[in-house]
Amino acid sequence: MGCDVVAGVLARSLALLSDAGHMLTDAAALALSLVVIGLAARPPRGGLTFGLKRAEILSGLVNGVALVAIAAVIIVEAIRRLASPPQVDARVVLGVALVGVVVNLVVTWQLAKAERRSLNIRGSYQHILTDLYAYVGTAAAALVILFTGFVRADPIASVLVALLMLRAAYGLLRDAGRVLLEAAPHGVRPAEIAEAMAAHQSVANIHDLHVWEITSGFPALSAHVLVRPGDDCHAVRRDLERLLEERFAIDHTTLQVDHVARQGPITISAAPPG
Repeated sequence: MGCDVVAGVLARSLALLSDAGHMLTDAAALALSLVVIGLAARPPRGGLTFGLKRAEILSGLVNGVALVAIAAVIIVEAIRRLASPPQVDARVVLGVALVGVVVNLVVTWQLAKAERRSLNIRGSYQHILTDLYAYVGTAAAALVILFTGFVRADPIASVLVALLMLRAAYGLLRDAGRVLLEAAPHGVRPAEIAEAMAAHQSVANIHDLHVWEITSGFPALSAHVLVRPGDDCHAVRRDLERLLEERFAIDHTTLQVDHVARQGPITISAAPPG
């Protein structure tokens, strides 16, 4: 990042300064990820009955907002330079960009081996991967300037970097928002779950069905289940828990199981899909 700043100022390259700004958010994202990993591992206590597992969602949210903010600054400056482009020392830009490609390839390779179901880890990975693309774009812009003299290639490369940041930010903000709004996990359809549970021969009615995520990869479900008179409600509960775990990969369930007062038609009531 320090080399990017010095080289960007000397070479008058917005693309390198953009890469430096992105690397600053990278460093902050990686530091935040390390802190959040420790917080999420803490056991529940006091009023925090789930511990601090959702801290990783907040980390993903912060990463997404940071990407949007940096991208906005880059786009504004790129527009100014497109209108009045300064002379850029393309040789310096190319040399620094190629070094940046190598460094980010190494870091991307390291993070690619991590478990990316975590929104926290995925946020850090997106930062580094976007940075790699940014350096490739900066190197390409430097080559264009060297061979054609088209100096506007530098701010154009910066705009492409900013668009990559916005694309990564959208995914992070969308996923964090779904968890914070307690929407159903991606790919999970509450209506399908309700139908599968109601298909049990002893189930007469299912209502107050809710499916959400505590944090990445930690889905939860609660429902009120009415069982036909005379059937073993505890056995039905165990059957439904097994069904939810094996078919839908949901093992954190809270099922309130009661008997219906009399035989009635089978009805299904579920929370609308998030």
